[in-house]
Amino acid sequence: MNDRALTLILLRHAKSSWSDAALSDHDRPLNARGRRAAPAVAAYLAQHGHTPALILCSTARRTRETLGLAIGFFRDTAAIQFDRAIYHAGGAEALLSRIQAVEGARSPLMLIGHNPVIQELAQRLCGQDKAQARQRLSAKYPTAAAAILKFDQARWRDIDFKKGVLIDFVLPRDLELEVQAAER
Repeated sequence: MNDRALTLILLRHAKSSWSDAALSDHDRPLNARGRRAAPAVAAYLAQHGHTPALILCSTARRTRETLGLAIGFFRDTAAIQFDRAIYHAGGAEALLSRIQAVEGARSPLMLIGHNPVIQELAQRLCGQDKAQARQRLSAKYPTAAAAILKFDQARWRDIDFKKGVLIDFVLPRDLELEVQAAER
């Protein structure tokens, strides 16, 4: 990787609540587990140097709440853009096009979105990378999970499928297990 390599963080929204059947899918809030997981993952990302310069976020309530719980850990985030197209993204191609439209080399870039599209995008962006992390990503992309990918390109418009290197895949459950082990 060169000095100008780009970093992309693909964060799936935290766990949402299904307790109010009258709410539309777009308006579902986070549940208690989601409100715990979002800051835990954000803290991990910040501790490992993955503070986004730009955040692209779906307009769904659960993604906005995930962002709201995470943003305090990202002191140097320069900009946040809410985009309804992320909520309606029909496939990995649509999300890739949105990322490629980002001007300049603002990196790291975080996209907060939804499954199954976020998992599909992460899988299709991966080229050669850590086999264990990639296997975990392919098996399941749980709520509040974050994939961190590096690209050896200088501009977002130049990234493409199979050009990324998966450097980490963070699951809230793993962070909870680390805390429990440390408390013993």
